[in-house]
Amino acid sequence: MSEHKVVLITGVSSGIGRATAQAFKARGCQVFGTVRDINTAAPLNGVALTEMDVREEHSVQQAIERVIDKAGRIDILVNSAGVSLIGAVEETSVEEATRLFDTNFFGALRTTRAVLPYMRNQKSGRLVNVSSVLGFLPAPFMGIYAASKHALEGMSETLDHELRGSGVRVTLVEPSFTRTKLDVNSAETAEKMAFYEEARGQTMRAILKQVGTASLPESVAGTIVTAALGPWKMRNTPGAEATLLARLRRFAPASMVSKGLRKTFGMKE
Repeated sequence: MSEHKVVLITGVSSGIGRATAQAFKARGCQVFGTVRDINTAAPLNGVALTEMDVREEHSVQQAIERVIDKAGRIDILVNSAGVSLIGAVEETSVEEATRLFDTNFFGALRTTRAVLPYMRNQKSGRLVNVSSVLGFLPAPFMGIYAASKHALEGMSETLDHELRGSGVRVTLVEPSFTRTKLDVNSAETAEKMAFYEEARGQTMRAILKQVGTASLPESVAGTIVTAALGPWKMRNTPGAEATLLARLRRFAPASMVSKGLRKTFGMKE
């Protein structure tokens, strides 16, 4: 795919989404970025902001129609909007899990369904879903977040098979921890059970330590741009750590991977 494409990115208020919008603009693309409240959103130089709540079908449809009215087409959709949640699976209410999935998974499904008719009609397009290394690896006390990314990966691979021959391809970007507000200020489950207190505390300290030395959002943004504009491949891992984890998951014995994860998160054997 060449440059000068029309790009729509969800969740550009901060973090990876914002950095990605700037990276596409630097490549000469016409960039639209979604925010939940257009009145409070910080301006983004050269990027047209449009209001969208990925949790609401009508809001998504209206935003897509606004972009089509202005640009006439959408060549690339980057599903970047997401939320996180820290807590044991047992501590997580169904309501908390539902809210997280509504953004991380169903939000991507809504925007994808809204954009696909236009992409299929123009016989070209690239859907870039921002996943995580937790889309193929487990992580203690991030089970529901990991589950949402596993679901996103399953949908993405299936959708790419279904769209083959249409001119539209689907790709995943799987970053590790990144220095963003999402990773630093993750929401926590309302319930806190004494049984998990020590391990949860160790895990949260380990996560903050990882985030403190993690890649900047601009690094992930560069990988997203390459995944969108370059030759297609299903999985794209930004940075050495994410790439190493992907290889370990694929080739290392399960027991070794499990032991390494527990050590990383400060958990007892």
